[in-house]
Amino acid sequence: MQIQHNFRGGRTVVSERSGARMVTTGREDGYVQRAYMTRRGRTYYSRTVYDHGAYRVGIYRGYDYGGYHYYGYYPGYWYRPGFYGWAYSPWDSPVHWGVGIGGWGWGGSPWYGFYGGYFAPYPMYPSAAFWLTDYLIAANLQGAYADRADANADAAGSYDQGSSNYGNGGGQAANSGPVMLTPEVKQAIAEEVKAQLATDQQQSSGGQGASSDGRALVSSPASGEVPPALDPARRTFVVDQNITVVSEGQECQLTRGDVITRLTDTPDGDQNVTASVSASKRTDCGAGKQVSISVEDLQEMHNHFEEQLNSGMKALAEKQGTGGLPKAPDTSTTASDVPLPPPDTNAAKDLAGQQATADQTEQQVKEETAADSDRRQ
Repeated sequence: MQIQHNFRGGRTVVSERSGARMVTTGREDGYVQRAYMTRRGRTYYSRTVYDHGAYRVGIYRGYDYGGYHYYGYYPGYWYRPGFYGWAYSPWDSPVHWGVGIGGWGWGGSPWYGFYGGYFAPYPMYPSAAFWLTDYLIAANLQGAYADRADANADAAGSYDQGSSNYGNGGGQAANSGPVMLTPEVKQAIAEEVKAQLATDQQQSSGGQGASSDGRALVSSPASGEVPPALDPARRTFVVDQNITVVSEGQECQLTRGDVITRLTDTPDGDQNVTASVSASKRTDCGAGKQVSISVEDLQEMHNHFEEQLNSGMKALAEKQGTGGLPKAPDTSTTASDVPLPPPDTNAAKDLAGQQATADQTEQQVKEETAADSDRRQ
């Protein structure tokens, strides 16, 4: 069991037990991952995420690079290639999609008011890729707002509060530094969205062909293939959870919805790379700072990015042709060669048990440390 306390409260607990990998990131929130099946010599894992009382399940594939093992998100289904092409190609004319009813529906939402000074949606959408960019950013900020509520419930003043942090209850910046998502940063995220859509379109076409029942058959990364976390073509990452990083020898915290740009491609001996903070809601990890961050954290950011993009495509498929959005080509789906597993409904119980074990372990360490100190005196 590995226990890491975050910079401003909270902790991350990672453990391996009975073939299951469990990661808790707050209260009982986290995921339980188990080996699921093997296809073409590759091991695929079922990951059940328990997030603020809700379950979702995903497929992850395991592969090795540089002597380390990584887990990469693997879709359980694909859209038709034409839908992906439609999503990243420019529309005939830009589309207005407001924040009120009939559009995003964010108007009046507490999270949108709180982060109103940090995030502003595009006034017009020249293509679905920009619509998906706002979808992704908004999803992360909704998660950040929920994280903040959890932290306040656990311990008042733990993090993301006070005049040194983002937000003053009215949604305006409470610090003097540049805290907003600039057009340049949003454009960088949009470019990542378009690149992933192009990749998904290629994979939805069949990769290495198709299975006998017509399902999309996509090759997995071979051993030695660079993971997205280190791919020179992938530089921009949206932070998916609260993490503690190091900048100029000092710890600081990044929160969901912050944006970083990876600067180096080769990890150091601790499997960390250097990144620059492109946008942050906090001043201690403000824009422009260089931070040291683990490759594993970057890989999880990209995994979450792919998962959210899939959710955004689903929402887009449901809304296309309405509210002024252009009508899309065929939005039907084809199951991948690895079928989506059912969620592990014991995940919440297992994660709660992990937290209890972590509590006991930390208490035992404190007692042993105190006893050792007494003996020395």
